[in-house]
Parts: sequence; structure tokens; C-alpha cells
Amino acid sequence: MSDETEVIFDQAGGLGIITLNRPVALNALTLGMCHAIEAKLRGWREDAQVTAVLIRGAGRAFCAGGDIRALYDLGLARDEYPYRFYHDEYRLNALIKQFPKPYIALINGIVMGGGVGVSVHGAHRIVGENLRFAMPETGIGLFPDVGGSYFLSRCPGQLGVFLALTGTRIGVADALYCGIATAYAPAERFTDLQAALARNRPIVDVLNELTQVPPDAPTLAQNRARIDRFFAHDRVEDIIQALEQESDDWAAQTRAAILGKSPISTKVALRQLREGAKLDFISCMQMEYRLANRFIEGADFYEGVRATVIDKGQPPKWRPDTLAGVSGPDVDAYFAPLGPRELKLEK
Repeated sequence: MSDETEVIFDQAGGLGIITLNRPVALNALTLGMCHAIEAKLRGWREDAQVTAVLIRGAGRAFCAGGDIRALYDLGLARDEYPYRFYHDEYRLNALIKQFPKPYIALINGIVMGGGVGVSVHGAHRIVGENLRFAMPETGIGLFPDVGGSYFLSRCPGQLGVFLALTGTRIGVADALYCGIATAYAPAERFTDLQAALARNRPIVDVLNELTQVPPDAPTLAQNRARIDRFFAHDRVEDIIQALEQESDDWAAQTRAAILGKSPISTKVALRQLREGAKLDFISCMQMEYRLANRFIEGADFYEGVRATVIDKGQPPKWRPDTLAGVSGPDVDAYFAPLGPRELKLEK
């Protein structure tokens, strides 16, 4: 077991076990946690005694994302921490995506942002009944990162674009429908799943025995045709206009959700997903590191965190405050190369 209290490592049989252990903070990731997990995975990758890796969260959440308050405070202080955090977090995401052994995430409760990054890139994402998945970054002046440009752009139809631009929270059935989760099991069976995997039983046999069909149908399916039609546009303004032409509550709520987010974040996110659909995973992560650098240096992230986390309940004052105020060159600047600061990852 690790000396790091924020993340605990154990081994049972051939199973390496990672437990995110900041339950009071909903297991939000810190830079130290990223470093500890990366080092352990690199060791387990070369250890013939470890045949699979499992990650889980302590308490009622899997992982609510990165430690936003630390990024806010140190970013305002112009410290290097935010740059290091995103650089090393993305390096960890890539290591998980390329991990040569089965990587299994047991996800129950909240999973957002950084928590998605340490789970969704593994081969098996098993979700419990209390799953609450979201990529809400545009609501705090950021963008759907940790590989969002890759996995969201590969959701069926335009579902990934819908999730990125609205920040909608989804549960078990919708996560399976979108391909974000691979199987469902009641959380009370997670212990049995872990024990069976520790006995080196074939993963397929364990999943066939202990997973099941979720009790509810996907709610996104009800609006799938409209989502695919509205969110196929390549301009956020055109998506908004298409929603305006509908007269029901769903369309009005969807439109309001998009318009409440940072205009620059929203436009960047849409382009990010369109670009990501054409790129391999490593190229997506390199693109996202460019975006992270620009958001660290911008204004909307700090305003978004102030409004939603620090001065809760106050509407953010975005700059610019309308979609029309964000030009094409404004968006282009976020995607410009970083030169010697580009993220370098193993392929």
C-alpha cells in the first residue's frame, strides 16, 4: 500500500488496484495524484505478476474532476502549476489509453473532467446505479479536455457534441448508449467483481456473470434524431437558431444551457470536437494541451470558477459575453501551435 494518502495502491493476486482517496473533495485529482498513478502504472506495465489494473474511488464519488480551486488560485498567481498539471495529467491519460494490460474502472457516483480522463480510456468502464457523468467545462470557461476531443467525437451521431456544449449530466443507461460506459453492475457487486478479477478469472467470464442490463432506458434516445440534426451544424449560432425554431421545453432548455456557458469555450469546444473526429488520440491530446495553455492565459476560466465555485450563485461575466463577439480568428488563436512548449507523448 502506498504512503500517498490521496491515492492508495494495492495488489490482490494478479490485479493492481488504484483507489482515489480524497472522498471529502469527491476524489478531485491533484498533480501529486497524477504523478503517483503514472509511476505505479509504469511499474505495473513491466511487472509480469500484474495481469490487469482496476481503478475505483473512495466514498460517494468516483472523481469529480481536477482540483479546480488549486488551478484557479495558482493560475491567478501566474504560477507554473496549471501548466504542469495539464501537461502531466494528459501524459497520464495517454498512458492509460495505451496501457497494454486490461484497465478496468469501477465507476459509481460523480465522474467529471479529470475523473473521466482516468477511466474512460481504459478497456472496461463498469458503472453503478448512482453514476452521474458530465463534461461541464464550458460552464466554467474551459473546454471538454482529458481526451474529450477523441471520445466525445466518437459517440454515436452528435451525442458527444450535445454533451460537450450543454454539460448535461447523464446516468447509467445514457452512458451505455453513448459508449462512455461498457457495462452496468449494481454497486453492491463491485466488491465481487474485484474479488473475481483478483483470482485471475477471465475478464469476459467475470463480466458475463456479474454485470446486467440497466433497469432504465436511455433518455437521450427520445431526442436522438433531433440531437443529430441540430448539433450537426459547424457553427454554434446555427445550432442555436435550429433550437429556436422548435417550440417545446426540451429545445428551450437545451438552447438556454448552451447560451449560459462561456461563448469562447463553446465555440472552441465545437471546433475541438470537429477536429478531434479526424485525429488520432495522441494528436487530440496535443491539440488539447494547446487549448489548455490558452485558457490558462485567458479570462473566462477564472471568471467561471469565481462565479460557480467561490461566489456561488452569481452569474459569470464572460468576455466576450455573446457568441457574436467571438470571431473566427479568436477561435483560431486557441489552436495555434505552442512551438517548443508542445506536448510530447509516446506513440
